[in-house]
Amino acid sequence: MTALTSKTEPTFAELGVRDEIVRALAEKGIEHAFAIQELTLPMALAGDDVIGQARTGMGKTLAFGVPLLQRITNGSGARPLNGTPRALVVVPTRELCLQVTEDLAAAAKHLTADEGRRLSVVAIYGGRAYEPQIDALRTGADVAVGTPGRLLDLAQQGHLQLGGLSVLVLDEADEMLDLGFLPDIERILRQIPADRQSMLFSATMPDPIITLARTFMVQPTHIRAEAPHSAATHDTTEQFVYRAHALDKVELVSRILQADGRGATMIFTRTKRTAQKVADELAERGFKVGAVHGDLGQIAREKALKGFRNGDVDVLVATDVAARGIDIDDITHVINYQIPEDEQAYVHRIGRTGRAGKTGIAVTLVDWDELPRWAAIDKALNLGSPEPAETYSSSPHLYTELGIPLEASGTVGSPRKSPVKRRDADRAVSPTEKPARARSGNRRRRTRAGQPVSGHPSGNGSDGEATAEAPSDSASSSNGGSNRRRRRRRKPAEAATPAN
Repeated sequence: MTALTSKTEPTFAELGVRDEIVRALAEKGIEHAFAIQELTLPMALAGDDVIGQARTGMGKTLAFGVPLLQRITNGSGARPLNGTPRALVVVPTRELCLQVTEDLAAAAKHLTADEGRRLSVVAIYGGRAYEPQIDALRTGADVAVGTPGRLLDLAQQGHLQLGGLSVLVLDEADEMLDLGFLPDIERILRQIPADRQSMLFSATMPDPIITLARTFMVQPTHIRAEAPHSAATHDTTEQFVYRAHALDKVELVSRILQADGRGATMIFTRTKRTAQKVADELAERGFKVGAVHGDLGQIAREKALKGFRNGDVDVLVATDVAARGIDIDDITHVINYQIPEDEQAYVHRIGRTGRAGKTGIAVTLVDWDELPRWAAIDKALNLGSPEPAETYSSSPHLYTELGIPLEASGTVGSPRKSPVKRRDADRAVSPTEKPARARSGNRRRRTRAGQPVSGHPSGNGSDGEATAEAPSDSASSSNGGSNRRRRRRRKPAEAATPAN
């Protein structure tokens, strides 16, 4: 195993990368290699199997992307580029699929395939129609980047040919393990040639991933871009932890978003419903906010990510799974609105800031009922803050520590358009997290001017809303209809932010 920290930053040209790729990277402002890239490229360019391990934001995509592109285009033992995929990159999420595809396409900008055709990189992922992806494969795909389920679907239908691969990459392997994709990965491995180069990249190396690597790789070199004893969390990220009340969290976050120097910011929640609620409330307060979570359609998620990347949106609220693949180097703040499930998820979250040598700020809000879980995370990472200070949106130390102007309030302007239409948010509700209305066995009864509308069954309303009850037939008949019992209507409950 290679385990060391690179102290120099050689250029990609010095590492033996071909001119076309060097020129394409330079056009994106990338000239010097990060540590994981410097350590990986010599072996990967030589065709060796490689296991790359580095924290989020350390440049893993180009560490495998540059050798992949060079290997399939240099003609030394590579299969001809005739439009059948010669390289396959398997990723756990749609967002990461799009990000990797974009990065590889940029690096391959000046590369050509057979007959002068421009090298093609195609994204294959679920949540979108099959036809455009099938058409792209028919037109010619030299590199396919995809999620396991859709890759298997198209392979089984005969649209994706895996028999001509020269290079295979598994990216974010630990996340694929957490999401239960290992059986799909094994099915893919059975369909590709044994004569290939394999690379596996991951932030952590749990035992099942090591076992998987041993089964499909040939004498791989395990590369770490840092010493094994280095801190799990980024040294360039300043971390703050506060014990916060659920009903005050949005007020508190509104102040944090007005801190001096605050740029692109990610807010993490544990549930999809909370992510949408927080995004909606921040939009009402005037913030430029988007949301990314599993209840949104793929088009809405891509729109939010595009806005975040180009600066139209500077606050992105996301769940852990949906945030995979959001690879932006200039995120200044990460806010844990709800604490993650474990210490690894915490490291992944705050790893979104303090990337590529830049500094960042991570703020974690711990509710009272989350204290035991937070204490376990704190102990595992040796953070030294098992009992966070009780903090409210008006607490002086919050303003002092985070550089928030004293005049900051809970709003920054007129309400903005909600980051997503509600019908889009509810279009793809998962079976494990149905809307409150779907959970209720009673249908809400419509009324007009206090009177029931005919054709709708009686019953208490869902979502905590009270409705008028229809009088019973027996009571009406016994009183002759002239002395009916007066119905008492409950006043609507006052709106309040529900506890998470």
